[in-house]
Amino acid sequence: MSELGTILHLQRLSTEDGPGIRTTVFMKGCSLRCAWCHNPESFSPQVQVQRIETNCIHCGLCLQVCPQGCLVANGNEIILNHQLCDACGKCVQECPSGAWELLGKKISVEDLATELLKDRSYYQTSSGGVTFSGGEPLLQADFCAAVMSRLQAAGVHTALDTCGMVSQSQFVKVLPHTDLVLFDLKLMDPHAHQDHTGQHNELILRNLIFVRDYIRAAGGSKKLWVRTPLIPDATDLPLNLFAIGNFLASELDGTVKRWELCAFNNLCRDKYRRLGLQWQYDQTQLYTQSQLNERHAWAQASPFPNEKIIITGASRVHAEVGG
Repeated sequence: MSELGTILHLQRLSTEDGPGIRTTVFMKGCSLRCAWCHNPESFSPQVQVQRIETNCIHCGLCLQVCPQGCLVANGNEIILNHQLCDACGKCVQECPSGAWELLGKKISVEDLATELLKDRSYYQTSSGGVTFSGGEPLLQADFCAAVMSRLQAAGVHTALDTCGMVSQSQFVKVLPHTDLVLFDLKLMDPHAHQDHTGQHNELILRNLIFVRDYIRAAGGSKKLWVRTPLIPDATDLPLNLFAIGNFLASELDGTVKRWELCAFNNLCRDKYRRLGLQWQYDQTQLYTQSQLNERHAWAQASPFPNEKIIITGASRVHAEVGG
């Protein structure tokens, strides 16, 4: 069994990844490459380095200590060659202003469980818990199962947020320690799924059926929510939303307790830039509230029970008022 896991960070006081107040553990590594992903730092299973330009005081110390020679000064800008960088962390240690940051860290099962249990009182008073997300947490199934087992033994509710693109054996390891499965179902057409995520959806659908059967066999002790990201001109098309709702109603009848439509957000633009990646949704705006209502109606036109369909996330009006 794996002794160490690689995590990105812990997000405390989260209310978006399951019931109540939660801590979300973001894991490194993902088996999909969704074009709209708002956590591109989770793609790679390896620890990475990124530069936060606004923190830089141009002291040049990082240039002096980089053993790989992957940092180059260009005027006031320092360019990182991501191909050469091995994330040794020397630039992070030397930088006096916090302009360099390591994305990811190794942590033991015991240390992570201990850290998560510090907030047990929040979980208990709000009927919350801990959610493992990513990336794809099932790529580190042994580690997640070990931590989740310790949490459950302490009376803490656990949730797994998965894209489903893993072997069935990984589900078998983690499901016994999972109270709630948040299963992403993005696109029903296999070719569109390939175009937008880099993989066909056959394995994902097969795993969703497996999770359905597992939860039914558990006799009500576990729950399943399905989540669909609403992405302009990709997943938010009427035909796709109807097809997903039809699949949930016909193949998972009565098992899915909630179908969550997650509104597109563009707050990740700087993440792509810092990682040296292009993002095709860089100029895409948030939905207006009327657009979200329209897509909600498209999903409600499917056979899936309307009262179980909800939309989460900010609309354009809300974003403007907030900032």
